[in-house]
Amino acid sequence: MDCFLGFDGGGTKTECVAINASGHILSRARGPASNPTRIGFPAALAGITQAAESALRAVESPLEIAALCAGLAGTGTAESCAQMEQLLQQGFPHSLVAVRTDLEVPLSAMPSGAAIVLIAGTGSAAVGRDASGNIRRAGGLGPATGDEGSAFAIGRAAIAAVLHDDSPAASNLARQILRHLGAVNWAELDARAVAHADNIYPRVFPVVAAAADSGNPLAQSLLQSAAEDLAAIAEQLDSSLQLREQAFPLGKTGGTVSRSQFFDQAIDHQLRLRFPNAVITALHLDPANVAAKIALQLYQQQNGAH
Repeated sequence: MDCFLGFDGGGTKTECVAINASGHILSRARGPASNPTRIGFPAALAGITQAAESALRAVESPLEIAALCAGLAGTGTAESCAQMEQLLQQGFPHSLVAVRTDLEVPLSAMPSGAAIVLIAGTGSAAVGRDASGNIRRAGGLGPATGDEGSAFAIGRAAIAAVLHDDSPAASNLARQILRHLGAVNWAELDARAVAHADNIYPRVFPVVAAAADSGNPLAQSLLQSAAEDLAAIAEQLDSSLQLREQAFPLGKTGGTVSRSQFFDQAIDHQLRLRFPNAVITALHLDPANVAAKIALQLYQQQNGAH
């Protein structure tokens, strides 16, 4: 039976969904990270392959991969997208292969016309479309030069803050971070962060989120700053889209969305200051499933099916 695979890959994991020709989900699976900018192209291919193999094993009937679409962070440039697509074509030689940035996938799920999607996960970015269909993006540059307001940035800022603050709020947050990450002391945690930053900093976010919702002022300050940074990315995007005075849908998605009431409210407040007429919603979409449907659509277009 033909199947169609969709992937949602980032700096910490890869989600895979397999669907049939009717669009029904056959299986789901998860693999390691697949952001080529963060971990390199061979490792990204390995993460996607592992997720695909797990998805296929979960189905009793033999499956042939007719097409796949990988929505990947770290493929924002034409060069990186082409390189990843070439590797996937080599890894899946009998399948139709497409690569989309992790930004294009949620934008495709928005209503037609002008729209903006703010992505706040391990990394951060925004993608938007004006009424004429022109698509622009901002952010998504990786932790070395960007990703402001992301889980990675929040985790890094939280560790730096507790190390230079002896207030009760900082001490409490510091204990929670060490306990959550299973570290004996900061020297051990620092060594782990140097070796595998993506395995440390993003994992601090849920600690900060829970602390903020419990009233910890330091955690709230960290998330407030992150909300301002995220809204600034959307504002940067609007310099080319010019949607500020219009009524349009503005979606929020990513691993940090709907994880903290305080953070969600802070992001919404900052977005409303910049886009007073926007309709702000949390996108509860399944990026891997959306990618699988893109794969199915591309296959149908190529083969003249409807």
